[in-house]
Amino acid sequence: MKSNMSLYKSLLFFENLGKMKLNEVFISLLLLFWCLLDHGVFGESVSAVEGESVTLHTDVKTNQQEKIRWYYKDTCIAQITGDLTKICTDVQCNEGTERFRDRLKLDHQTGSLTIMNTRTTDSGLYYLKIISSTSISEKIFNVTIHGFFSDGEDGVSLSLMEGDSVIFQTGVETNQQGTIKWYYNEKRIAQINGDRSRICTDVQCNNGTESFRNRLKIDQVTGSLTIKNIKTTDTGVYRLKISSRNINEKDKTLIFALRGVSAAVQSETKTKPVKEGESVTLDPGEIKNNDMMTWYFKNTLIAEITGDPSKTCTDDQCKERFRDRLKLDHQTGSLTITNTRIKDSGDYKLLINSSRVSIIRSFSVTVYDPDPTVAAGTIAAAVVIVVGCVLLLAMAAFVIFKCLRKTELPQTGQNGHAAQRGDCQQIEELPLNEQNTANVDCGNQVETPENKLSPISKKKRKQRRKR
Repeated sequence: MKSNMSLYKSLLFFENLGKMKLNEVFISLLLLFWCLLDHGVFGESVSAVEGESVTLHTDVKTNQQEKIRWYYKDTCIAQITGDLTKICTDVQCNEGTERFRDRLKLDHQTGSLTIMNTRTTDSGLYYLKIISSTSISEKIFNVTIHGFFSDGEDGVSLSLMEGDSVIFQTGVETNQQGTIKWYYNEKRIAQINGDRSRICTDVQCNNGTESFRNRLKIDQVTGSLTIKNIKTTDTGVYRLKISSRNINEKDKTLIFALRGVSAAVQSETKTKPVKEGESVTLDPGEIKNNDMMTWYFKNTLIAEITGDPSKTCTDDQCKERFRDRLKLDHQTGSLTITNTRIKDSGDYKLLINSSRVSIIRSFSVTVYDPDPTVAAGTIAAAVVIVVGCVLLLAMAAFVIFKCLRKTELPQTGQNGHAAQRGDCQQIEELPLNEQNTANVDCGNQVETPENKLSPISKKKRKQRRKR
């Protein structure tokens, strides 16, 4: 069974090294090497480029263990039990510890730890402790995160979410330079000459290259580059090359490195459903102390943080839409809306300005009714009203139909033959002595009997019948 005793002995060795003789030092060095090898220091070395994800594997099954714990510099950063009754990462394991800020993920089947969106500050030793019913095993991972920039290079590294817009600042004016060129993964994506005789972006610079599809814009005064509606495929290294008009001056190069954020984190950060009356917090993510931030709601300024805390204002100074329901964290830049209302729903935009980069980030807030029974009652009432209106219309239509039908029915005579014997289509079924009366009642033409006609009329009737 492995334990921390071997590591403890290794640390004691350095304290007593100066007191040992040469042969003792040699023997102790062998023992130290064996202890470190036994503890796994040389067994697991993991490296990655800043922004990538790193997974540290346990090589066990969670349901076969009692507990699996992860430590970074003696701080517990993740834990999972075999029965999955307790699972925690970062601040959930240690209140107040937010080093990784939702960038850790535990595999529920193996207990393996994934560090997402890595940073150079994540480099170091990670300790794994596996506790089972019969043994305790430990493992050490030596993690190295390499930065985007080589020694002597000047650059900016930042994390962006899908849908963001970013502006890379040049810090110069085009009319004072020879050319300003922008490259993405060694391909030229934008250029402007000092005399503005040549300006191009994306496919205009490289025929057939449409990585950004009209999402690039170059400022004609400063040469700054804007990328709209960032996509996950836009992450990588952007190089700015400024050539001076003076041939004796060296070209200036500046690097902008974009890191992506996981889809789960983006969804949780940028989409905020909240019950009416509760609070909601909009978190801008990783920022720097000298960043200036401005919050907008439907293009109306509602809160602002500048580099000088004395110039910080909330909605009371900027716009009295929310009154006293906004809280602005001056350290993180996060905006909290308290006692939310339905009318607070909509798009919120955050503008982050620094000397070299500007970021525009959007947040969607949806405030909904907290009591579903109220909504159901409203729907039911609407249904009742609609059904009532339909019934009223049906009754009105029936009354109108009856009235029209009544006006179209034949009037019965004084003997009531049509009413008593059926409608006017059944006249032929009546006795011959009643047919003439029924014809009169129904408005039909009735022939005069032969014995009552004059000789001339009899002659005309015979002529009509011959025709």
